[in-house]
Amino acid sequence: MSTLYSVGDKVVYPHHGAGKIMKIEQKDVLGQQRDYLTIQILHNDMTVMVPVENADRAGLRKVVESDVVDQVLEVLRGDPTKMPKNWSRRYKHNRDKLKTGDIFEVAEVVRNLAIRHAIKGLSTGEKQMFSKAKKILASELMYARDFSEDQANAFLEEVLENIHVDGPPVVDEPLEPATVV
Repeated sequence: MSTLYSVGDKVVYPHHGAGKIMKIEQKDVLGQQRDYLTIQILHNDMTVMVPVENADRAGLRKVVESDVVDQVLEVLRGDPTKMPKNWSRRYKHNRDKLKTGDIFEVAEVVRNLAIRHAIKGLSTGEKQMFSKAKKILASELMYARDFSEDQANAFLEEVLENIHVDGPPVVDEPLEPATVV
């Protein structure tokens, strides 16, 4: 059983978030022996099994290193990206970004939805997406920075409270927290 992953590795499974490989085992599925990764996704109390041979295709990847978190914070604090005005196109655009599993794409979705929420509010579907995207991002930050789940959520919320809705934050002036609608 040769794999790029080992028991104990912290990985990201797109659309579900970060988790830890609990075991790697052979299973007989439909008469075929295959190696499976069993991944525990902590933030939503889920366990997923991914065939080792499909791990790359499923978008599985290791959690980013701690130093990458600073680059993620730059994305979160950056200017919003131009988004489609039509909410269904915007929703699809953001959903496609989340599906990539790329931490920078997820951070971009979180940032854009946070800014939109502060300025105009979000549709019900976008609120659900915003909540899910924050959980996915916080789950990876938790492992990358060795936080507890609560610490990771609080850390992300603090960063989001300090984003400036009119552009990048001004470093030498105190920021007003975003108004929650």
